Amino acid sequence: MPLDGSTVTDDGRVRASLPVIAKLADAGARVVVMAHLGRPKGSPDPKYSIKPAAERLRELAGFPVAIAEDVTGDSARAASAALGDGEVLVLENVRFDARETSKDDAERAAFAAELAALTGGNGAYVDDAFGAVHRKHASVFDIAALLPSYQGDLVRTEVEVLKTLTEAPKRPYVVVLGGSKVSDKLAVIDNLLGRADHLLIGGGMAFTFLKAQGHAVGGSLLEEDQLDTVRGYLTRAKEVGCDIILPTDIVVASKFGADAEHEILPADKLEEGAFGATGLGLDIGPESGENFASYIRSANTVFWNGPMGVFEIDAFAGGTRAVAQGLAESEAFSVVGGGDSAAAVRTLGFHDDDFGHISTGGGASLEYLEGKELPGLTALDR
Repeated sequence: MPLDGSTVTDDGRVRASLPVIAKLADAGARVVVMAHLGRPKGSPDPKYSIKPAAERLRELAGFPVAIAEDVTGDSARAASAALGDGEVLVLENVRFDARETSKDDAERAAFAAELAALTGGNGAYVDDAFGAVHRKHASVFDIAALLPSYQGDLVRTEVEVLKTLTEAPKRPYVVVLGGSKVSDKLAVIDNLLGRADHLLIGGGMAFTFLKAQGHAVGGSLLEEDQLDTVRGYLTRAKEVGCDIILPTDIVVASKFGADAEHEILPADKLEEGAFGATGLGLDIGPESGENFASYIRSANTVFWNGPMGVFEIDAFAGGTRAVAQGLAESEAFSVVGGGDSAAAVRTLGFHDDDFGHISTGGGASLEYLEGKELPGLTALDR
């Protein structure tokens, strides 16, 4: 969840969690909410406190929300015991306890038992955090063995959406991938090459594809160690009938920064501009943005993960905006996947209901699309 100090800058995940919490509270349940934020090192760190998110939940909620000062300590035990029917308690960041993410099964089980004890004698576990189901953590995996366990509506919807993308997409099926590194998306590309009709590549990862085609990319982000893998994808795509579509023009800058000079160059002439071999590609160009949008508008199913450029800087936000606009105008079943993509569309002024589905899954969604087994989902099926 994006934060600026103690301020929530994108409350999308808080809003997404609200319906199930409200449904439980409205039914008279005493609700104890577990959540994590960032990667604290197994001990309390004010920088990673869950309190800003809990305060935002309190602002949005129509029911009382208490906030514990710890995870399973004196504050959490007292606050959970004091809960009335229809009231909600948010625990402090579960990753403040090192046992949450421990590789030792016994340590995780002991922490899970402490969490389960907060529900009293007749508690139940509802997993409504799809973004964590790929983690074998105490609050995701182990607790499900201790309490009657259920999928929350958000998790169930995510699973249904991702099954549509992997098992029965309505064609034409367009996948748009961006972000900085090819290496982050290798398994997704590998699994979707035989499923998608068109694979559109933008963001920093596009430069490894362009280099694999023999083009110079100046000082742009490049993963040299992935060039052979990408060449293999380009060959395989032709064999399976999937078109890999790369940018035809790039916004090239003199440096990384809002005040950088920049120009638009053909994708095969990135070192022929004013900045030569030091120019940085920071966004796909307007021609590419329109081309990508045209593929999206003609599709019946679209999955998008990863921005097309450095969308936080207006000069390099055009490509991401073009893709988002194409999705908003499309009648396709559209899925915006991953935290960066969701943050991008909101930052650029789009609304959640402009799209078919905005995933809260992040890495979990990608691992599902890679075909991996997700421990949190497996635990609910035990």
